[in-house]
Amino acid sequence: MSARLLCFNSACKKTYGLTEVIYNCPECGGLLEVEYTRAIPEPAVWKKLWRERRMSNEPLSQSGVWRYRELFPFVENEADIVTLREGNTPLLPGPKAAAYAGVESVVFKHQGFNPSGSFKDNGMTAGVAQARRLGMKRVACVSTGNTSASMAAYASAGGLEPMIFIPNGNISYGKLAQALEYGARTFQVEANFDQILALVRILAEKLGIYLLNSINPFRIEGQKSIVIEMMDQRDWNVPDWIVLPGGNLGNVSAFGKGLREMLAAGLITKLPRLAVIQAEGASPFYEFMQHPGEFTANTHPETLATAIKIGDPVSWPKAWQEIVTTNGVVEKVTEQEIADAKAVIGACGIGCEPASAATLAGIKKLKAAGIIAAHADIVAVLTGNVLKDPDYIYRYHTGALEAPDGSPITPTFGNRPVVVPNDPERIADLIR
Repeated sequence: MSARLLCFNSACKKTYGLTEVIYNCPECGGLLEVEYTRAIPEPAVWKKLWRERRMSNEPLSQSGVWRYRELFPFVENEADIVTLREGNTPLLPGPKAAAYAGVESVVFKHQGFNPSGSFKDNGMTAGVAQARRLGMKRVACVSTGNTSASMAAYASAGGLEPMIFIPNGNISYGKLAQALEYGARTFQVEANFDQILALVRILAEKLGIYLLNSINPFRIEGQKSIVIEMMDQRDWNVPDWIVLPGGNLGNVSAFGKGLREMLAAGLITKLPRLAVIQAEGASPFYEFMQHPGEFTANTHPETLATAIKIGDPVSWPKAWQEIVTTNGVVEKVTEQEIADAKAVIGACGIGCEPASAATLAGIKKLKAAGIIAAHADIVAVLTGNVLKDPDYIYRYHTGALEAPDGSPITPTFGNRPVVVPNDPERIADLIR
């Protein structure tokens, strides 16, 4: 097996060694991806191996990422890998959610079951492994929440110093608390996500810090495992649709790459259609897909779904290819639609962070538009845990939630707590 970094730009395609500390092609500035040359066995060989590893107590086999390491074999020394038993996230049926969206069934792939509570762990275990391989001592990321929590956990577990940069006042305290608890040095910058990313890239080069945002191609390699595990859980039966939220677009890039590689290896027989759902106030990828040409960033993204509050997603060229390759779609949804969908997912006994609920809101909208059929086989990805933003939940159910422009969000499925006296008869009357 050999591996290298390959420029994603079709007009360039320069290659670089895996140990070069680069995030973009030095020649043209294009994104990079990891490319492998390897012998591929009969599909049944890998399928049997991965299923047997589920029974093992060996740490890498217990990981829902490294269990599938044959599909991202860039690590030379397994001692560099830091695992918190990430992955292993369930597929959960949501009948109430399906009825709400007007389809027969929706199954949620819930990444909120990860150690730090989000899908970022799948990519971060791979990114930190590469940082350790390179001999890095400090790692950094720009984050609206989930990335910082995940990076802090994995870096600290791996003996590295985590440094996070966040937009001041634009992060859920549930997520910030994780990063602080995991020991990250935290810098709250008076700028938005995209401005801070440009700043940190300068600092990373100047101070020898390894950057672990999704522009890092090894993060994308780890995130492929989400869709690999999904196919394994479905006995390699491909759904009609995989629907996921879109922020920095690393996940759709990773999903598409993983699906194409599985198809080439004979593990699956077709590609599903990918649907990316963005918040209306932070939807530059949606706008680009509506009016192809030059990609235009949204310099002032606004949404309460902070995990996807990104106006200049670095992975958009990769995401564009994966949408085109899978005959996919991109949609946007309002703050009201996200909030109501989130409450419906909660009523299924599942729960998720606000950004995750964009998936269900998008399915409902795409079904109404006749793009997704009522009988379609749909997997929706929930990216984060319900406790990532508890303040949002409380304000929605009590009627206090407002959109970024100050307009009220109606608690269509509100569940307001009731203040009662210390009187069993009065309470019994209320219950009756």
